[in-house]
Amino acid sequence: MSRPTVLILSTNPAFVRELAAHWPSDPNPPEFTVLEQTLFRDLAGSNFDLAIADATSPGSRSKLKKALTAAGRPVILIHAVKHTNRSPAAPREFASDCGVIELSNQSAGGAKPLWPTMAGFLGREILRRLQAEARARDAEAICVAAQAEATLGRYIAEMRHNVNNALTSVLGNAELLTFEPGLPAQVFAQAETILNMALRLHEIFRRFSSLEEELSVAARHHGSVKENVAGRSAAAGK
Repeated sequence: MSRPTVLILSTNPAFVRELAAHWPSDPNPPEFTVLEQTLFRDLAGSNFDLAIADATSPGSRSKLKKALTAAGRPVILIHAVKHTNRSPAAPREFASDCGVIELSNQSAGGAKPLWPTMAGFLGREILRRLQAEARARDAEAICVAAQAEATLGRYIAEMRHNVNNALTSVLGNAELLTFEPGLPAQVFAQAETILNMALRLHEIFRRFSSLEEELSVAARHHGSVKENVAGRSAAAGK
C-alpha cells in the first residue's frame, strides 16, 4: 500500500474541512476522496482503505453503518448521539463491531467537540496498521519464494555429483567417437556436438560448485560475526 486512500462520506463541507484540518501530520499522508452521502449505497467495489462517514443527520447512522460494514474496510462513523459513560472510541468497541468505530460529535458542557482530533489520530493509526499488515504479507510472500528457491538449490546440490558422473561418461564416450577412424562425417559432427554440449554442462556445474563453496564460506563468516556480537553484548551486560 504505497499511498492510502481515505473516503469521506459527507454532504457538509464543514465536516470535511474540520477533518482535514485536524488530521495529524504524516510523512506519507493519505489521499482524501469526498463522496456525497447519496452515493454510498454500493461501496463494495470502491477503492479505499478507510472510510470516515458523517452520520449526524437523522436516519443516516444505521444505513451508513450497514453499507460501510458490507464494504469490508475499517470505518469511523461520526454521529450525533451524546456520549455515555463508556468511551465510544474504546479499542474493544472497534474489535467487536466489525471494524466500525463510532464517535459522537457532541461534547459535554459546551466544550469544543473532540471528534475531529480523535478521528484524525484514530484514522492515522488504522492506516499505519494496514500498512504494517501489507508489509508483513509482502515479506511472507518473499519468504515463501526464497524457501522454494532454497529447496531447488538444495536439490541441485544433492544431484550435482550424480550429474557430474553421468557427464564424465558422456564426455569420455563422445571423445572416443571423435577419434574413431573411418567415422562418417555426419556421425563425427554429431559426436562433436555431444562432446561440446557435455563440456558446457560440465562448466556450468563447476561454476555451481564454486558458488556453493562461496556461500558456505559466507555462512560461516556470518555465524562467526553473530557469535562475536552476542559475546560483546553479553560482556557489556555484565
